[in-house]
Amino acid sequence: MGLTKTEIFTEEQNRLAVMLKALAHPARIAILQQLIQVNACMCGSLVDELGLAQATISQHLKELKNAGLIQGTIEGVSVCYCIEPQAWKLLNDEMNAFFGSYTDPGKCC
Repeated sequence: MGLTKTEIFTEEQNRLAVMLKALAHPARIAILQQLIQVNACMCGSLVDELGLAQATISQHLKELKNAGLIQGTIEGVSVCYCIEPQAWKLLNDEMNAFFGSYTDPGKCC
């Protein structure tokens, strides 16, 4: 497998790619939607809410946390997760700038 040449891209491009890659799975979208809906830290109820196995949810939570989109704390045997507000704002700002940079040139191709 070849190396990815992330060093030729800006820090912002790399950060956005990592976040978007983490979003590129329907289970992760569902997890984020659930966290947004409750607007608080969730501890252990994602299995009941989403109908996925605990191991599956744990793997998806790990990917979202590694991308910085969520934060978690360990309380006894349970792990609580919520949206990471600064990362969420950054993602929102960068996506708005990205989509806002396009203007329809009219007839093309």
